[in-house]
Amino acid sequence: MQHDVRTPREQKTMPPLSIHLIDGTYELYRQFYGRLRFEKSPSPLGAVAGVLHSILEMMEKGTTHIGVGTDHVIESFRNDLWPDYKTGDGIEPALRKQFTPLEEALAAMGVAVWPMVELEADDALASAAHLAAADERVGQVCIWTPDKDLAQCVQGDRVVQVLRKANTILDAAGVRAKYGVDPEHIPDFLALVGDTADGYPGIEGIGRVGAARLIAKHGALEAFPADVLGENRELALLFKNLATLRRDAALFTDVDELRWRGPTEAFPAVAEKIADPKLLERCRALAASHAAKAS
Repeated sequence: MQHDVRTPREQKTMPPLSIHLIDGTYELYRQFYGRLRFEKSPSPLGAVAGVLHSILEMMEKGTTHIGVGTDHVIESFRNDLWPDYKTGDGIEPALRKQFTPLEEALAAMGVAVWPMVELEADDALASAAHLAAADERVGQVCIWTPDKDLAQCVQGDRVVQVLRKANTILDAAGVRAKYGVDPEHIPDFLALVGDTADGYPGIEGIGRVGAARLIAKHGALEAFPADVLGENRELALLFKNLATLRRDAALFTDVDELRWRGPTEAFPAVAEKIADPKLLERCRALAASHAAKAS
């Protein structure tokens, strides 16, 4: 474990840290299908290269602390709760073959990466956000994913959700404007309206507007009068359980474990395997820049 060796006075004068948490699985999908649109024959690890380049770009622009959550497997404990919950069925084989190489490449590049098995990448991001937000040195936590369920992690403007494609940042007011409920009620909202991406349908006859009105009137699902949901009450509570992200994954003990300190000795071989020489060039240049600033 690494410890902060600065004196209390030095720590107080340092600018607050910005923590950036990335949905690695989403980014891999985005890169994979983007290349399918524009490249006739994408390279076998082209999506991996794309994710690494995008993270290098973030660090070139000033990001210092970064962590990536990935779905090492798609299935999680939620599949035991709901049989129709999302699975790995139907994933393009060429995409699936890049899951583990992405995790290995991120680790070799010196980026904190959390491959999830029993939990999901979203749980990793929720847990990391919870841990980082508890640190007084942190000024803001940015969660880079479009997944609706991550909106439950937003806290004022301290923990925000970044929607890369929409070029939008959701703080608590943004979540309320988008969904009609406060961040803490996102699991209630999703339980009622469903989440097709995750494979549960919500409660028949309740749409976004109706769900927001019910939550505004009654609060959390557990507080709904019995006659509001009727025989669908237990089903709604099950869906809320599916939508509620875990925040107890022990990913790190100090946010400085997320500070990028340059690539590992394994990265040149990984970059060669990915067959993208610019990766190594950019990574070395960035590491040299960091070393120059530190000297």
